Amino acid sequence: METIDLLIKIALIVIIFAISLVVAMYSTYAERKIAAFFQDRVGPNRAGPWGILQPLADGGKMFLKEEIIPTNATGFLFIVGPSLAILTACIGSAVIPWGQNLEIGGRVIPLQVTDINVGILYIFGVVSLGVYGIMIGGWASNNKYSLLGAIRAASQNISYEISMGLSIIALLMVTGTLSLGEIAKQQHGFWADGYFSWNVFKQPLGFLLFIVCAFAETNRSPFDLPECETELVGGYHTEYSSMKLGFYLFAEYINMFISSAVMATLYFGGYNFPFMDMIHSPNLVAILGVVALFAKIFLFIFFFMWVRWTIPRFRYDQLMDLGWKTLIPLAIANIVLTGIFMTFFK
Repeated sequence: METIDLLIKIALIVIIFAISLVVAMYSTYAERKIAAFFQDRVGPNRAGPWGILQPLADGGKMFLKEEIIPTNATGFLFIVGPSLAILTACIGSAVIPWGQNLEIGGRVIPLQVTDINVGILYIFGVVSLGVYGIMIGGWASNNKYSLLGAIRAASQNISYEISMGLSIIALLMVTGTLSLGEIAKQQHGFWADGYFSWNVFKQPLGFLLFIVCAFAETNRSPFDLPECETELVGGYHTEYSSMKLGFYLFAEYINMFISSAVMATLYFGGYNFPFMDMIHSPNLVAILGVVALFAKIFLFIFFFMWVRWTIPRFRYDQLMDLGWKTLIPLAIANIVLTGIFMTFFK
């Protein structure tokens, strides 16, 4: 790899990392504003115009709060837990295609850090590692509520990863590839060869299963049992303060952002948008594709927040029953139906 290509790749990584943090930071503001709207309140309106500086105030508070490590906590692992949570949240964006290639000065600049041919497996590997940050933090806190929250998180993630994986198998049968870049290319435009090209029209049940599992994997309501404050004080991060707590909270919002990007790429065309072939400038198509992808991502983030302030939390037995007795059978049935359709009707 040439030096200039390496510098472009590093710049892309830094930009994506910065965007992830900014989106996570202002997702906290959006969450509070949306909650206020649903509850007929005003929401944050003191820090800056319309309260838009509230995330900066919250971040400053996190940095300046006293750093407390419980006496009986396992010191090293107590620090590793939130560090691992934020690390795994950030590295998931490496395989997401954010747009088509840009051409600047005769040089092609890909808007994807790396297009590995097992991109979906990479996403699942990162998701599987994320639960270790929660589990380590809960165990190292030496607090029964933290440990119970960590155990809940581990069992919940393992249960719903199975359903999520099975829902993806049917999509792989349709696309024939594990590369997110190739899956995005196959959904070019919106209408092609007499049918809708986005995968949500080919796999509606698979998408429904995937988004339900995404709620559980990101510990979002109504699947926020690991941090259920009515039962577990704060769950796995009960003993955390300052930026260690901030890392856990940031990791949740970054995971929501990355999950939305993955769903938009797998099922809603990614950076593709209707009538894109009518635009003759490749660079303009690439830029508008990035805008289209982020519009889809923000719609999914809004949906995450909408559900949080609309649907009450499940009981833990209901959570497990849904995962094992409903989602897994539906995912297997979806695989069978997809196989039948591809065999006899394609």
